[in-house]
Amino acid sequence: MFKPKAIYFEKEIINYPLGKELMEKYKDIPKFEIENHNNIEEMRKKENKEFANMKRNLIIGVRKTHKFIENHKTSDFLVPYTSSGCTASCMYCYLVCNYNKCAYLRLFVNREQMLDKIIKTSEKSEKELTFEIGSNSDLILENTITGNLSWTIDNFKNTSKGTLTFPTKFDMVDDILDLDHKKKVIIRMSVNPEEIINKVEFGTSRLKGRIEAINKLKEADYPIGILIAPVILVENWKELYAKLMKRLSAELSEKVKKDAFFEIIFMTYSYIHTKINEEAFPNAINLYDKEMMTSRGRGKYGYKNNVRNEAEIFLREQMKKYFPNNKIEYIV
Repeated sequence: MFKPKAIYFEKEIINYPLGKELMEKYKDIPKFEIENHNNIEEMRKKENKEFANMKRNLIIGVRKTHKFIENHKTSDFLVPYTSSGCTASCMYCYLVCNYNKCAYLRLFVNREQMLDKIIKTSEKSEKELTFEIGSNSDLILENTITGNLSWTIDNFKNTSKGTLTFPTKFDMVDDILDLDHKKKVIIRMSVNPEEIINKVEFGTSRLKGRIEAINKLKEADYPIGILIAPVILVENWKELYAKLMKRLSAELSEKVKKDAFFEIIFMTYSYIHTKINEEAFPNAINLYDKEMMTSRGRGKYGYKNNVRNEAEIFLREQMKKYFPNNKIEYIV
């Protein structure tokens, strides 16, 4: 259970029920009032080596931006929702590209306003819409602090149209298993080889816990997706990903294997990651490989086309071997 070292809060949060609840919950934690959750000068001035320590703080504010972004993968819209950032420290985290070392967990207390816009947008639409509510954070993790995911499921289930979806790397799903979700929430678990989780995805749930969580969620009748993400081509990557696929096939329940869909996403790395990781995790492995990677513009790197194509062929072969009846929604 995450216990913050300090709370940084906007004074407006006390005008919201969740704001009052969080201030009471953490009444014994040191608190500092801030003007804007997006611009905390004290945090911006810290050195990269403080990255992991910064994530021990909790920032609480009011979300001002509610712009929906069109998406054409497993949802129709990416939706700003109740949190941004994370307490974990995955060495490739794409949020670092946006927030640099300030990719710590921020909670937003105006959840009624945010969910109301989703519901109104959904019910006005002529077609069924799916809203990605976890593109900026991990809602399973956040739920252990705020209860926002449970609250969201309870308050969305009776809408006439629409579906919510989000990805997670955490296994703390027990609080949502008994909820009447009416299959209107699609949960997508991100998995990786055990060795990569242990060496790269610091502060997340282990592979065993993630697989067990998938089975629990399916038993509770949630629609399930599985992300092989991000695919990281370390030296023995073929061995690791073949072992992962074999383990998933052996340990996932028959209910999961009947209709779970897959997404496969290759890692994007960046110059910002390199600088932070060198200072914050000096003993960790280096994810940048100049022989296998190439520039994708704006300081970002991806795998060279020939390398990526070889990996895609291999992963498709593994999927055909172990999950021949499951759909791959996309590979990027």
